[in-house]
Amino acid sequence: MEHLQRIIQESVDGKEVVLAHVIASPAPDIYDRIGVPHGQSIGILTLSPEETSIIAADIAAKAAPVSIGFLDRFTGAVVVLGDVQSVETSMQEVVRVLHDGLGFRAHEVTRS
Repeated sequence: MEHLQRIIQESVDGKEVVLAHVIASPAPDIYDRIGVPHGQSIGILTLSPEETSIIAADIAAKAAPVSIGFLDRFTGAVVVLGDVQSVETSMQEVVRVLHDGLGFRAHEVTRS
């Protein structure tokens, strides 16, 4: 009988903005690798619990003229696209609302 390995994935309880980062001017190859249009700044959020990604995407889209390039409610990932100022504004608003309004642990938005 073949021995199969079983993998169990768990999420940890807690409310946290794990990552909030803006890539102001991505290397061209990045656009192709993640499948988004060239020439825009990219904002990346990772959130726990994962369903918070839906709330974060809504906040981001209402805070500034950005588009949601990717949202995964199973991993808590959100990618925001737009000009650098709009992406930064939307990311800062997501962090502010989740921290101040919903009691999430949060860090400052970082930028590269």
